[in-house]
Amino acid sequence: MTQEKWTAVDRYITDILVPPDPALDAALQASDAAGLPPHNVSPNQGKLLMLLALIHKAHNILEIGTLGGYSTIWLARALPTNGRLITLESDPKHAEVARHNITHAGLTNIVEVRVGKALDTLAKLATENCHPFDLIFIDADKPSNPEYFSWALKLSCKGSLIIADNVVRDGAVIEPDSVDPKVQGIRRFNEMLGSEPRVSATAIQTVGSKGYDGFAIALVTSDQ
Repeated sequence: MTQEKWTAVDRYITDILVPPDPALDAALQASDAAGLPPHNVSPNQGKLLMLLALIHKAHNILEIGTLGGYSTIWLARALPTNGRLITLESDPKHAEVARHNITHAGLTNIVEVRVGKALDTLAKLATENCHPFDLIFIDADKPSNPEYFSWALKLSCKGSLIIADNVVRDGAVIEPDSVDPKVQGIRRFNEMLGSEPRVSATAIQTVGSKGYDGFAIALVTSDQ
């Protein structure tokens, strides 16, 4: 199997199951025009996130890592009219693009973009009356994933779902001596998942237009 074939299969799946959407397509175009890195989830992965949020009947979602707001839009569309999504972005330029895309998608009444270093923003969230979150999506700088997971536990409750992207890193996650801080961050995160008694977790490998990677999914099974 090759990257070319993975991408072709993703295109086939998307053509059948993820029809064109003006707001989502515009979000990708605006992000590309603004020079944002192409790190957003693929369309079929975005729809998976939305379906997981719908299945979980999420009302209060936290996203760590906004980029251009593509996954934000997918997740927000799963929320009821009285739902809320807070998304955290460290780069002001990315946040500006995301806000534009979220406005274009008609979701400003549900989505709040907060700008700043996520570890600082998470600490502030913990002091506010806006949690527990019933779904948390982690997709930011990978070296900080262990800290993000720790905060996710503090901001969740029994029954919350925690999802993390990019947990396989082209298979490099099995290399204990890797000098890549992203790989080491993910390794520590995966080890935390395995040793944390308050969650039941698994991870799946994925291939497609975004290459070879994976998602981790953890269900919080006991209160803090």
